[in-house]
Amino acid sequence: MEHATAGSVAESLTLAVITSSSTPLLLLDGALVVLAVSGSFCAAFSLAPDTIKGRPMASMGDGEWRLPQFGALLAATASGSAQVDSYEMELHRPGQDVRQLVVNARKLSYDDPQNIRLLVAVADVTASRQAEKLREAMIHEKGILLQEVQHRVANSLQIIASVLLQSAKRVQSDETRTHLYDAHQRVMSVAAVQKQLAASRLGDVELRTYFTDLCRSISASMIRDHDQLSLALTVDDSVTSADVSVSLGLIVTELIINALKHAYPGHRKGVIRVDYRAEGGGWTLSVGDDGVGMPQDKASKQAGLGTSIIEALSRQLGAIVSVTPGNPGTTVSIIRKA
Repeated sequence: MEHATAGSVAESLTLAVITSSSTPLLLLDGALVVLAVSGSFCAAFSLAPDTIKGRPMASMGDGEWRLPQFGALLAATASGSAQVDSYEMELHRPGQDVRQLVVNARKLSYDDPQNIRLLVAVADVTASRQAEKLREAMIHEKGILLQEVQHRVANSLQIIASVLLQSAKRVQSDETRTHLYDAHQRVMSVAAVQKQLAASRLGDVELRTYFTDLCRSISASMIRDHDQLSLALTVDDSVTSADVSVSLGLIVTELIINALKHAYPGHRKGVIRVDYRAEGGGWTLSVGDDGVGMPQDKASKQAGLGTSIIEALSRQLGAIVSVTPGNPGTTVSIIRKA
């Protein structure tokens, strides 16, 4: 008697909680007949309580809840062989928009195998799913527009570089010609980086692919005789953000420009090697040549525009610049410690 009374009290409390719950809830028996329903459930799905209680869940409304797979999951939960966790389903009702629902169901324990009870919670996530789809569509559209802008910027930079090169060929002053050639190389360096970004997807950038395409572009635009000078690349499987890849790309381009400009006078042959590897939370980017090495006179050692650009970009990345004399040549390393 005491056991039966305790069970009755427990079920009475359950019914009271369900009826007053702000969460859409149903209490079902083992045959999936509705024993209790919350007012919030009735309001959410425009159903009257007296048309639900005492009837099979599958018969609610105009039969839109008669979903074989959903019913099978609830039956399996009632038998104790399964439970429903965040089950997503669509509710189709005549003349109304499709509703996206997330359902959870639990078998309640009253220590009475003859009185099976299922608590079913239903959440309407239609609005959030629509908002998510809208957000994804906007991100996709933004990505397309951004890539279009990148293509246009890259093309414009190449046009500017071409104009600078033509101007350099026409001027009489050697000093002006030198400045125009320098400006042409700077624009080409930015254009090469921009071109690779335009070709890549938004988000994280795979550095091996990025550097490979970048060096191929630099080689095609800045090295006239590939039998005389070439680029060699070694990059690990690192992935980084688009912002960081821009800075790394500009650094690589500037270092290659410097090597091409200073390391191989008199049509010397050589190989410029680009290396990137990450370890722990740090990484090292290095560009080395096998040319004539660093100048010994003080005037030639003064930092030029390229060096200033490299140092500024390195600071932006939280890295330091290290210059190591080789035998032969010079290696410049950009090092970010963990």
